[in-house]
Amino acid sequence: MTDLSDWLAHCERLHPKNIDMGLERVREVAQRLNLRFDCPVITVAGTNGKGSTCAMLEAILGQAGFKTGVYTSPHLVHFEERLRLQGQAVDAQVLAACFADVEQARLQGEAISLTYFEFSTLAILLCMMRAELDVVVLEVGLGGRLDAVNIIDTDCAIITSIDLDHMEFLGPDRESIGREKAGIMRAGRPVVVSDPVPPQSVLDHAQAIGADVWRFGHDFNFSGDKQQWGWAGRGRRYSGLAYPALRGANQLVNASGVLAALTALRERLPVTAQAVRSGLAFVELPGRFQIIPGQPTLVLDVAHNPHSVAALTANLDAMGFFPTTHAVFGAMADKDLSPMFNKIGPVINKWYFTDLPTPRAASAQDLRAMWLTQPKQVSEDVQCFADPMAALQAAIDAADPADRIVVFGSFYTVGGVLQNGTPRLQAKHLSA
Repeated sequence: MTDLSDWLAHCERLHPKNIDMGLERVREVAQRLNLRFDCPVITVAGTNGKGSTCAMLEAILGQAGFKTGVYTSPHLVHFEERLRLQGQAVDAQVLAACFADVEQARLQGEAISLTYFEFSTLAILLCMMRAELDVVVLEVGLGGRLDAVNIIDTDCAIITSIDLDHMEFLGPDRESIGREKAGIMRAGRPVVVSDPVPPQSVLDHAQAIGADVWRFGHDFNFSGDKQQWGWAGRGRRYSGLAYPALRGANQLVNASGVLAALTALRERLPVTAQAVRSGLAFVELPGRFQIIPGQPTLVLDVAHNPHSVAALTANLDAMGFFPTTHAVFGAMADKDLSPMFNKIGPVINKWYFTDLPTPRAASAQDLRAMWLTQPKQVSEDVQCFADPMAALQAAIDAADPADRIVVFGSFYTVGGVLQNGTPRLQAKHLSA
């Protein structure tokens, strides 16, 4: 096998389960690979805000002149998006060579079974190690304590907002989920808790192991008006900052956590105020309340749980008046759909439900049936489609130039409309 696509197909066949919680197998293969980092490592866990946090860290550290490596998941369109080296997606052939080396290590002596995520995580970590980076940023895939990235000791942990998601693996409430996220902390190392109301389990675990807690509202905070904002933390403050290029009300909380982490690591990763300003101004992250100008306006958001859909709803409200809002929506079957529909339902006029290319997804027909049972549903204008592009095209055909179209519900939903690049919409009667 030489192509990345061949290796990914191989990984899908290797293990009977998508998710197999536990670090023993992946740690053993990592030891065979002599996997380690000599540079600072920042690990980011949480329910929402992880991707934005990683992107802001990457942008600021890049502006400060550091060679950055960032591992995030899942991807939107191409697997290579999961690893960015100095801001660019990794070359597929370079990554494929690392998959080959992981396979060789896996089969040394007694063969070890790895899940798709474990195998690909090891290949990406190996690729990062070989890139001789100045700083590594790792986003947790699921939970924290038993996630494959947690085989690497972090120099600074960041825990973003915690909400109910993946409850079949992480537990039934925020306290249980927080306990799993807290597993990325290390004794004596800083942990930035940017959730304004963190579960007590997070704070208790930090105290139990002797981590250096930087807590939002206690050790750092932000203030601002409509024009600018400022941040203050232990021994450092920034004032007159422009708002981050990532849109949305929750991004100042994420940015505050980023500045706390960089302050905690300032002796090893010194960044100037100008690097902070430039990084926040230039940061990009597709699919996070991404507004694409055109007629109609297009909004892309990977919101896929009640907490992130509530944030999306608030952000849509803040956009101003649109005569009609069309929603392209596809989601996984295990998501808590009722509170998502209840929250965003009042701002949606027409629904375009879509199937998604994974067995975990709810069908478009199932989503339609669920929507029509909602007590507060205001629109019976619903249609079903076989894929996100077909749903988007139907929304474009139905929309007036002053309308907006919102695509959300899953990485698969947003990725599905980005297959051929970013769509630029021109209403049908304007293109003549």
